[in-house]
Order: sequence, then C-alpha cells, then structure tokens
Amino acid sequence: DQLGRAIIDRFQQLDFSTEMIQVDPGLPTGTVSVTLNGDGIPHYVIHENAAWDRIELTDFSTIKVCQANAICFGSLSQRTKPAAVVIQQLVAATSAKTLRVFDVNLRQAFYTQDVIEKSLDLANVLKLNDHELAVLAAMFGLPGAVKPQMEFLAGRFGLRLVALTRGDQGSLLYEAGNWSDLPGSSVQIVDTVGAGDSFTAALVMGLLGGMPLDQLHRAAAEIADFVCSQPGATPALPEHFRAKFFSQCSPAQTATSVAESVPVK
Repeated sequence: DQLGRAIIDRFQQLDFSTEMIQVDPGLPTGTVSVTLNGDGIPHYVIHENAAWDRIELTDFSTIKVCQANAICFGSLSQRTKPAAVVIQQLVAATSAKTLRVFDVNLRQAFYTQDVIEKSLDLANVLKLNDHELAVLAAMFGLPGAVKPQMEFLAGRFGLRLVALTRGDQGSLLYEAGNWSDLPGSSVQIVDTVGAGDSFTAALVMGLLGGMPLDQLHRAAAEIADFVCSQPGATPALPEHFRAKFFSQCSPAQTATSVAESVPVK
C-alpha cells in the first residue's frame, strides 16, 4: 500500500537495506495516531490488525539474525500471539555475543506479564522509562526504590545493562554494579516522538563500540535531546555527533545488522 511504499522509500533514503521487510498480502501497513500536549508529550493510539501483527518466521530472517551484532525488540510488536512466537524465536536464534535489547514500550493494553517475562529472559539489555518501571515493579513485586528495582531486574534476568529514562528528570544506567546518573537538560522540546528510540540506538552503538558507561550515557542523552528539539521521529542526525561519540568505533562494531522485520502491504 502507499504507506508501505513510503517506508521502503525512507529506508532507501537512509541507505538501509530493505531485504528484511516482509510484504503482507492482506493487512495494511501499521499506523499510529499521535497527539501532542502543550509540552510536546505524545499520546498514542496504535491501530490494530496491521501487517506487523502477522510477522512470519522465514529461513532468510533466521539466517540474518544469526549474523546480527544487535537486535532490538519490544512488547508492542508481540501484541498478537503469532507475532510474539516469531519474535521470540528470532531473538533466541541470535548468537551468545549478540546484544539483545528489550525496549519494553508498554502501549495501551498491548502487553501481558507472560510476554514481558519471556522477553526479559531472552534479553541481556533492558531499556524502559519511569512509568514502565512502575508497571514492572507491580508485576514482579520489585522491592524498594528505583535503584534497588533496577538492580533486582538485572540480577533476576541476567541483564548486562538496565537503562531508565525519566523524562525531564534525566536518565539512569546500571551496569554490573556501576551507576551513571544524568539530570534532565534544558533543551527546547518540539516533539518527543522518537526520542526513546534514538536513546536506545545510541546505547547500542556505544555498547558495540566498547564505550565506558558514562560516555555512552552522555551520547544517548545528547542524541535524544537533539531528537526532542526537532519535528518528526527520525530527523537527520548532525555529523558532529558521529565525530564526537562514535569516531573510534569500527564499522563492524557499530553496525546493527537487524532490528525488527517490518511487514508492509
């Protein structure tokens, strides 16, 4: 459909491979209605019965995830049982060295404790926001305040890193007993859509490149701040970010081979 073709065009503009895009013969490309309040904070209505609800397991996708340096997955894409089964199989097929990033992204009522728990069992990196941490704390009976809750999740599920974003209160990272805490910035917010994903992407780049915890945290925060200052979810990233944060990383280290397959009509 028209939106599916637009996605492929956007991939080509960004010089991304389109070989992992699946084409569904019956369902439309997924859409989300986004409204912003006066502070630029988004409210999402994620429409159901979309092509990505019927993602399929193929020999090709299995081969590609086995080659991946990193894979990022969430709970929203697992809102249907068939899609959840496929995504979990794809994540499980990655190598022991692959970064498996679970970006929780709780939306509407499109999640269950079973999906969350299975995803955490598969992941070695967890990214969530303060609202999502509160949901997980209630779901798993996590003790104490924020830091003990993050430590508990890391220990229970064998997570290499837990990243918490806190809106205008900044962000907090936990890795193997070490903490990195950054306050919120004074950036002029235009649109926060895409900020969380850009934060996650920068974390992945930093982890693949072997960055120290504080450095990769600053990279993620500054890039997310930039996205918040621009309209749209995928603004072009200024070259100085690459030079500042990722110039010492080799292409092999910084290439994220696979995210999620995106079925389109």
